[in-house]
Amino acid sequence: MEKLSSAQIINAGLADWRKLARALHGRFLTGDFAGGLAFVTAVAEAAEEANHHPDVTLTYPWVDLKLISHDAGGLTQRDLNLAGRISEIARERGIAAEPRAVTGLELALDTADLAAVGPFWAAVLAGSPAALQGDDVVDPTGQLPLLWFQHTDADETPRQRFHLDLWIPPDVADERIRTAVAAGGRVVDDSQAPAFTVLADPEGNKVCVCTFLDR
Repeated sequence: MEKLSSAQIINAGLADWRKLARALHGRFLTGDFAGGLAFVTAVAEAAEEANHHPDVTLTYPWVDLKLISHDAGGLTQRDLNLAGRISEIARERGIAAEPRAVTGLELALDTADLAAVGPFWAAVLAGSPAALQGDDVVDPTGQLPLLWFQHTDADETPRQRFHLDLWIPPDVADERIRTAVAAGGRVVDDSQAPAFTVLADPEGNKVCVCTFLDR
């Protein structure tokens, strides 16, 4: 299937879901473990019918779901179709969604020599240099946040090696930035907003508040 554009995803009108870096994310407030398990079972049946399967995290008060078409490298119509069906299942069971609560965290490391440092970080984080996939270290077990390498010039100064990329829904970004600034932070660079806004804490440690818009 063809990979969808940001406009197509927005126009799909999936109120229960938000796109973060690459995937669609949904949080459903099941309230207890048994209710969550029953919901996941119903979602699994729908996924089998569609031959398309979400990543699922079942906790006591809610269920988190992530949809992506790995073969297309992004979102396709089958993701939107299954997301809509999952929302129907939730409504049938009286389960509310909380899409503004979804987040994703990535680590970013500046480097001028990916070939030198990439295999090391893949080996120490994921147990094998083979976990280096392009510019990313991907943990096949899903336990660690993705580490991606931001290419920089060798003589670039001043240079911060690590920073965080926080992926949040676009309708949350402005509020989150205001809250962080009120808590002592500052905006370093908002020239690329809403794609990303760079914030810093009082000691200069940086985080990028990222959305999927304008990318």
